[in-house]
Amino acid sequence: MLNQNEMINNNICLVTGATGTVGPSLVKYLIEEGFQVRVLLQSGVEAQMLPEDVISIVGDITDQNIVNEAVIGVDYVFHLAAKLHINNPDPSLEIEFRQVNVEGTKTIIEASIAAKIKRIIFFSTINVYGPGLSGQELFENSPLVPQTLYEMTKVEAEKIVLNARSSEEGKALGVVLRLAAVYGPRMKGNYVNLLRGLKQGWFIPIGPSKNRRTLIYVDDAIRAAVVAARHPEAAGNIYNLTDGRTHCLNDIIISMCNALHRKTPRYYLPVKLIRFWFGILEDIFSLFRKRFPIGRGAIDAMLADRAVNGDKIQQDLGFRPQIELDVGWKRIVDQVY
Repeated sequence: MLNQNEMINNNICLVTGATGTVGPSLVKYLIEEGFQVRVLLQSGVEAQMLPEDVISIVGDITDQNIVNEAVIGVDYVFHLAAKLHINNPDPSLEIEFRQVNVEGTKTIIEASIAAKIKRIIFFSTINVYGPGLSGQELFENSPLVPQTLYEMTKVEAEKIVLNARSSEEGKALGVVLRLAAVYGPRMKGNYVNLLRGLKQGWFIPIGPSKNRRTLIYVDDAIRAAVVAARHPEAAGNIYNLTDGRTHCLNDIIISMCNALHRKTPRYYLPVKLIRFWFGILEDIFSLFRKRFPIGRGAIDAMLADRAVNGDKIQQDLGFRPQIELDVGWKRIVDQVY
């Protein structure tokens, strides 16, 4: 149980999902900003990357009693915990996605309202817009076209957060941050594979890599989250978090190669041919109930075009991203590679 001294401290934060890609950096930054930080951790999760003075509460995000204890005396909740995107997930995972992403968020919101917290910052994703179209720019009021379990449950969770109201004054409590692809030292997924392939010299792009991408460096993402927590006008709003620019995939590859001191690939593979042969391999693997690592879905994701506008948070809250593409990839290479 939490003691009285822990409950009277001002600017207490609860962070869920504190051991993921963004969580450790957020916790470190909050402490540097003078916040007292608690984290809600699943049983069995290692928390060695978190500072010693962080208060850890172990339990499931859907356990109302645990969550009620975790939010006692809390001013701000940063809700990152989620069941993340999986390529071609088995339909049986739908229950797990809903349990964590939707019901877990509902539990956090109900406990936060009862505890009279000041602000809930919910970390969502620009993937809720669905696959973008060439030449299209997506804004916060653009139609949502979720296609995966992850995206659909994130949309449901967003609605829960935006509907949250204080029990006394009826004021909005939640802010939804739709993050672009977050890159940093702890990143996972396709960009890690791309960087590793360029470093090892085996990566050849599929197609000319002119499709657009939107990114944000992890340090900018956490600064934006704290701005949204503190700003009096942020509650009840949705903000896209980007580095302020739209990049084509080839620009990202060039930045990675510059950071790695490698030459940029001179050639690219034909899209139709690669998709055809990799699709056949995916079908063969499926016959043996195995998953081919680079199937049609992975290729489509690599070729997707998604340009998202991040001006609103700059205009409304005065947030300014600071880390440019070349600087971000150099930091990653220097720290990890």
